[in-house]
Amino acid sequence: MVAVLGETTGNKALIRLYARMSDDPEGSRILVDKPRISSSTVDLDALRELPADSLGRAYIRFLEDNKVTPDSRLPVQFVDDPELAYVMQRYREGHDLFHTILGMPTNMLGEVAVKWVEAIQTGLPMCYGGAVFGPLRFRPKQRQKYVSTYLPWAIRVGRNARLLMNIYFEERWEQSVHDVRAEFGIESPPV
Repeated sequence: MVAVLGETTGNKALIRLYARMSDDPEGSRILVDKPRISSSTVDLDALRELPADSLGRAYIRFLEDNKVTPDSRLPVQFVDDPELAYVMQRYREGHDLFHTILGMPTNMLGEVAVKWVEAIQTGLPMCYGGAVFGPLRFRPKQRQKYVSTYLPWAIRVGRNARLLMNIYFEERWEQSVHDVRAEFGIESPPV
């Protein structure tokens, strides 16, 4: 239902996101090439062999730690324009990589922080919903850490970093996660 909500409420955001990707050299190549992130398009075994600090190895660690696969994301069904449908699909397939590059776990704090970055950068109403309503489930200690550390960090990253949708992950597997963060202006994650 979250996927359907994202598709049915996100048309204007997808149009703006498509334009932002088109205006970026790396983003426009993504839109032309239309790479997909799945177990049939990404050699997961090869990523396991990469250096420990590489994006590819960090991504594999994230998948294994969270017991998910690149195939966990549903295909887009309710976006009629094929270009915008691809942007939504890329967003979905990139979500675990956003966690990886942002250094955020899949606990409630990490999910809400990623949702804030995604909301600010993509404008998708579904992301704003998760960012605003997710904290309602926080316990007092989580809420304190969220307000003092995670929320300010997520807002700074969302506003100041280059658009994460413009990262051509498939061309950067061997690159150090730290170098990708530096190149895209992503502030180091809270400890």
